Amino acid sequence: MDTDELMRRLFELYPEGYDYGFNEPFSALISTVMSQRTRGDVTCNAAKRLFESFSTPGEMANADVSEIESLIKEVGFYRVKAGRIKEISRILVEKYNGRVPDDMEALLELPGVGRKTANCVLADAFLKDALAVDTHVHRISNRLGLIETKIPEETETELKKIFPQKYWRHINLLLVKLGQNICRPISPRCEICALNDICPKIIL
Repeated sequence: MDTDELMRRLFELYPEGYDYGFNEPFSALISTVMSQRTRGDVTCNAAKRLFESFSTPGEMANADVSEIESLIKEVGFYRVKAGRIKEISRILVEKYNGRVPDDMEALLELPGVGRKTANCVLADAFLKDALAVDTHVHRISNRLGLIETKIPEETETELKKIFPQKYWRHINLLLVKLGQNICRPISPRCEICALNDICPKIIL
């Protein structure tokens, strides 16, 4: 499959990208932690409330965890995430002078931060050539026949082999939107998909 043509169609389909407006490093990090196993619109609403009350690592680190819980209670596993948010903020204040580190190794040391979250922060907040793989990216790239992988870590490695680096940071943004609106896990809307003529696993 021609990856340039694939990306051209995705950019044409979603010219506005996929942006909730949390692109400053701290808000990008915290909102991405909140987004795990939670719908995007739910994350967006909860994140807005949270950042209206506590907008900096220092403010968040000093907040009572029950306050954080009440502000993000819509998101999945909100109690666990509230504790992680407070701990992440404390570490940022004590170890990084209130700044979010811009390298993978340091991000992975933060509570609740895995490769997907770290890559999202690097791509969205720091505009680095990072390739974040969530369930949508994993499912769609396999469904399109681009790769054959079992786990997201393998997917990241294999996609980096076939996509030019200039596309890496855009892949998650575009495929998440495609996955939520058209290429759904169950009952994908293949009949209206802009990729249906190049998808080998079209379901009509």
